Formats: sequence, structure tokens, C-alpha cells
Amino acid sequence: MSLLGSLRRRFEEARTRRRWDQLRALGMKIGADVYLPASTHIDASHCHLISIGDHCGFGPECLILAHDAQMDEFLDAARIGHVTIHPSCHIGARTVILAGVEIGPRTLVGANSVVTSTLPPETVCAGNPARVLCSLDEYLERHRRAIQSGPRFEYELYDIRALTPERRRELVEACARGDTYMVGGRSAELRGEGGSLRTASEGESAP
Repeated sequence: MSLLGSLRRRFEEARTRRRWDQLRALGMKIGADVYLPASTHIDASHCHLISIGDHCGFGPECLILAHDAQMDEFLDAARIGHVTIHPSCHIGARTVILAGVEIGPRTLVGANSVVTSTLPPETVCAGNPARVLCSLDEYLERHRRAIQSGPRFEYELYDIRALTPERRRELVEACARGDTYMVGGRSAELRGEGGSLRTASEGESAP
């Protein structure tokens, strides 16, 4: 990475950490080891009603709302409600989470979903409105078998930061034949060697 690229990345990381600190200061609960990118839109005026547990992650351009003011012109009132996202939930890109919902622990939500009501724990959900597709155990077992039998690539060698033209060709060719898996990324995150910025515990200094 060039010096300019490194400086830009450090600036963006510092800005993201400041945003987490500001949201927490306003009363939002954000756990540890949360991937909450800058593109996640948070209902800042009502963020004190939002709680995100440890080890959660959000894809690009998600939206979390804790109020609904659509009836304000007619009733001079807006509906507000808690949004509780329990630990180890992973929310797909461009998902919208509406006021008054709870997402149970260890729940996966597919990209472009709209979460309008509470989702049960340990499930895989998707759609508009989001609904249960299968249990988390069923989903993981299906992919566990595919990982064992299909092509696998080590994160530390095939992550974008280590990718050579030859390795890139290998990945492209493997994906053209079907599902392919990158393994070891989460282990790298836990060692502090991953590519995503994650929250520290509240009150704990970020690295």
C-alpha cells in the first residue's frame, strides 16, 4: 500500500472510531468485536434506543431505524421503539431494520432484507419482510460439507493484501466452476491481522 493509501486508511479508521464514540455517548449500546462500517446508517436522533451485542457484523449500506414519523403530519405523533440486535448476528448488505424489532442471538439476515418484526435466535432469515428460511445449524452444516469437499483458499495467502496475479487467476478459475471458500479469515481477525475495523469494549481503548 502506498504512503497516501496508508494515511487515507488511518484517517478513515480514526473517523469511524470517533463515530462509535459519539453514538455511545448519545446512549447507543455497541458491544465488542462489532463490525459497524461507516456506511451503516444509524438513526442518530434515537440511537439511545438501539443496542448491538458483541461479535455482530453489518454489510455495506445497512439502515437501522428506531422511529417512524410517517404519520406525523396527520396525528402529530411518531412511533418510537427499541431495536435490539443480540450477540453474533450478521446482517447482509442494504438490510433495513425497523423500529421495535429484536433479532435473536446467532441470527443471519440476508442482503436487501427488511426486518419488520422480531426474528428468532439461531436462524437464517431473508426477504421483505424478513422471514425464517432455515435454522443456523442446517445452514452451517450445509456449508461445512461444502467446505470439506470443495476448493478452499487460505485467507493469509489469498486476501486482497497478499493477492498476486497468479493467485487471482486461481480464485477466478475456481469460482467459475462453482462455490469456493476462503478459510482462516475469522482466525486472522481474532489475532488482530484481519482486514476489518472492529469495536473494542465500551470504555476500552481501541488498538
